[in-house]
Amino acid sequence: MTKARQFILAAGGTGGHMVPAAALAAELIRRGHRVDLISDARGVRFPGLFEGIATHVLPARRLEGGPLGWLRAGRAIVKSRAMAVDLCRTLRPAAVIGFGGYPALPVLLAAFNRRIPAAVHEQNAVLGRVNRLVARRVDAIATSYAKVERLSASYAGKVRLVGNPVRDSILELRHRPFPLLEADGIFRVLVTGGSQGATVLSQVVPEGLAMLPVSFRRRLQVTHQARVEDIDRARAKYAELSIAADLATYLPDLPRDLAWAHLVIARAGASTIAELTAAGRPAILVPLPSATDDHQTANCREIAEAGGARVIGQDRFTPIELAKQMQKLGLEPDALENAAARARACGHPDAARDLADLVEGLDHPPADMLIGKAQPAGPSGEIAYA
Repeated sequence: MTKARQFILAAGGTGGHMVPAAALAAELIRRGHRVDLISDARGVRFPGLFEGIATHVLPARRLEGGPLGWLRAGRAIVKSRAMAVDLCRTLRPAAVIGFGGYPALPVLLAAFNRRIPAAVHEQNAVLGRVNRLVARRVDAIATSYAKVERLSASYAGKVRLVGNPVRDSILELRHRPFPLLEADGIFRVLVTGGSQGATVLSQVVPEGLAMLPVSFRRRLQVTHQARVEDIDRARAKYAELSIAADLATYLPDLPRDLAWAHLVIARAGASTIAELTAAGRPAILVPLPSATDDHQTANCREIAEAGGARVIGQDRFTPIELAKQMQKLGLEPDALENAAARARACGHPDAARDLADLVEGLDHPPADMLIGKAQPAGPSGEIAYA
């Protein structure tokens, strides 16, 4: 027997937070539960992620901008917490789940105030600031990596490795073979800097491809996500090189683009890594150096150590280095397929299911009402999970 329950998901308005929240929402709804999303103005504008799900916008903001900025952020958090308390009182959720980002903080504070079971999900290999602030008080901490920096060993008893949930359309790629790559056939490259693009990729990638042998360069077919201010210059460079390239500021069907890609050149955001490992695609990764706590470099370690990706620090990401790494992978079809298999081995295809099991167990309903029960948590921090 299934007991339908209400859950609140709280996430900051970036793709890294919103995509796993959407995947969990879809899984909980499949199980017959009700889900509401709380985010900021950016989060509720993500196309297609939360269709049909009630959404609520809070005025929470980042703690930045010096004393005046901190004061404004503090006022916004207090106001957002009051709004979240009212929502919790009205919705009476069985549990609240935070996915990081500043809009999640006041919602979790409201859950503590109302004595509602709460959990956080950490997408990165470094525990985020908001999750660090609430780690002591939440009932469970779900992680995406076996090793998570800035996660105190004292929380080991409530840590559970589940992985980073991705959309069903990405998971479907896991069951497809790696795209056929013939000796003289088309070589498809996907370039993406995440939801906002990346200027350095638009500057370096076309120049790097220009350094490839002519026979290799003629085989290329590129799909490139670029920032608005970079797209015309990058398009002109590809045209000058006679490289077939499709550029856009937003990729509306990333699963399709990923399905046919032989190689991905990308930043190392949490969702990007989760999608690469779920689908099984080799990559050249360029971590964002300004990412908080350098978490993108940490995100790369597992897939790089497994042989599923090559990592180039932005200070070393030059056209020459890119061309060198592409030739090592691209001129040997077996090398690409091997890297794809190694990337796939790092994936957590059951992440949404396992996270939903954990969430359902938070309010400890009677055993005969449970759909799935969370297992005891494993160790955390620098200790690998069994």
